[in-house]
Amino acid sequence: MDNFVQTFGINNIIYILGGLSIILLLAFFVVLGTVISLNKRYKKFMLKLGDGKDLQEDLENYMYRVERVEKQNAEILGQISSLDKDLEGCIQKVGILRYSAFQDTGSDLSFTLALLDEHDNGVVFNGIYSREMSNIYAKPIENGKSKYTLSEEEQEAIKRAIESDKQRRLK
Repeated sequence: MDNFVQTFGINNIIYILGGLSIILLLAFFVVLGTVISLNKRYKKFMLKLGDGKDLQEDLENYMYRVERVEKQNAEILGQISSLDKDLEGCIQKVGILRYSAFQDTGSDLSFTLALLDEHDNGVVFNGIYSREMSNIYAKPIENGKSKYTLSEEEQEAIKRAIESDKQRRLK
């Protein structure tokens, strides 16, 4: 260190350090000016162009709205699930067959109507028409079958009802 001081001299070292101090002071002011400029640009950026509201405030409002929408979606999904369960018990499958029950009647005035839910539970109606009378019978259906004896027409109406669901789902 003593060699360094003797080589350059104490006055020269002071001049060099003073010059470096001035250069560092100028660099400090340049950096300070840049920071101030960036701060102004940041504030200008954060203000909306139209009404001068703060962008951060708007972002917070949007986040609040998004949270509300997420809660509403969760509620809607719960309601849809409940509706799906309710729909399982509603009539979804219909099968009808018209036929002539007796040889002496014209046209197919008798009918069999099957009304089933998603699990093939429901009822089959059989309306028998003759010239002297007309009767309607109903039989409960569970899983596509009945504990009562089913006629060919009733079985066909049930089959059509079950197939109507398959056709509906393909569309």
